[in-house]
Amino acid sequence: MTSSSEIPTDFRRPSLPEETTKMETDPLLTSRVPSYDSASAVGTGNYQRRRRLAAKSTSLPASFSRSQSFSREIGHAAAETYLITRLTFTLLRYLGVGYRWITRLIALGCYAMLLMPGFLQVAYYYYTSSQVRRSVVYGDQPRNRLDLYLPKRSDKPKPVVAFVTGGAWIIGYKAWGSLLGKQLAERDILVACIDYRNFPQGTISDMVRDASEGISFVCNHIAEYGGDPNKIYLMGQSAGAHISACALVEQAIKEFGEGEKSSWSVSQMKAYFGLSGGYNLCKLVDHFHGRGLYRSIFLSIMEGEESLKKYSPEIMIQEPRIRNYVSLLPPMILFHGTTDYSIPSDASCTFADALQRLGAQAELVLFEGKTHTDLFLQDPLRGGKDELFDRLVDVIHAGDAEALAEDAKASPRRRLVPEILLQLARKVSPF
Repeated sequence: MTSSSEIPTDFRRPSLPEETTKMETDPLLTSRVPSYDSASAVGTGNYQRRRRLAAKSTSLPASFSRSQSFSREIGHAAAETYLITRLTFTLLRYLGVGYRWITRLIALGCYAMLLMPGFLQVAYYYYTSSQVRRSVVYGDQPRNRLDLYLPKRSDKPKPVVAFVTGGAWIIGYKAWGSLLGKQLAERDILVACIDYRNFPQGTISDMVRDASEGISFVCNHIAEYGGDPNKIYLMGQSAGAHISACALVEQAIKEFGEGEKSSWSVSQMKAYFGLSGGYNLCKLVDHFHGRGLYRSIFLSIMEGEESLKKYSPEIMIQEPRIRNYVSLLPPMILFHGTTDYSIPSDASCTFADALQRLGAQAELVLFEGKTHTDLFLQDPLRGGKDELFDRLVDVIHAGDAEALAEDAKASPRRRLVPEILLQLARKVSPF
């Protein structure tokens, strides 16, 4: 077994696994509409016409109806499970199996088992709900898929959250956002969870490119599914917060610095939500090494030490070629727990400071005593009132009196996991 110290820092990735090119796709869900310039005009008549066309184009023949497609759903789940399993074992071949990784894997298994009552309920919703559109194709690369979580009501265009999930750049997967998607959809917000290639299937440039292409799809096509292209919010969690921030800064450089035409615009984002993200990789290399994401592996993911600054949004916005355009970024709202051991809260603090110094609209929200997974998993599974969730909804529904009134009378969210299991999971969490 190869140890982590033997991996060359210029390692990129092995050949793409053959099975990733065979991911199940649904061509009925990939129709194209005009670019974002034309899609942004959403009149009432045009909106209703698009809804009728979308409903017609996405309706399946009777032989493929939900009640008759159980075997197809099982096959879909099996294919995606096989993909993740194959990539995991490929990764472990490079990492090697040492004491630290064995203990973390055991802790991860215990953590997942303790939260399993909630995970099973969310998985049932993910695979059976008619409000979920899974694996919509947004590009021609492996893993260029996204899941859509649609509100039940289709009376008017809905605000949209384009979400990039975390996973240490290694185990990210679109279904990790299903709990967020479910709960925001219940508040009349459409959610698009964007998948992307992970290491070793891809390196950081692939991940940022995939995320950007997924964002472009949302900007240009979300009206087909009832979303409002004038109310799109970009959000990322953990590694997803880093990747989505990189995509946003990279797009700003292309748009404002280089004048390059693109299929989406920074101005289309109403706000950016960064949850527990890391934005200066140069400061995090040693921290990640101590946490088990060894330096050689991390540098392989980031395409070498020379690329750390290029993929550090905090550093990039201070470069002369972009600092004059930072004020044109959308409002940047950063959330972080003060007892986050995976990515210290200082990562969000220093990024917020840099943004504010350069004239950007930036807000930092710290949650006292919250860990890396509390904000994204334990608190939502607990149900009831959730400060992070309420802040997201308040920002998204700001200025919409009808939506705010509906929020005020919404029923408390249902608890999915008993409190004792949540407390035990928090203690054994490897994150």
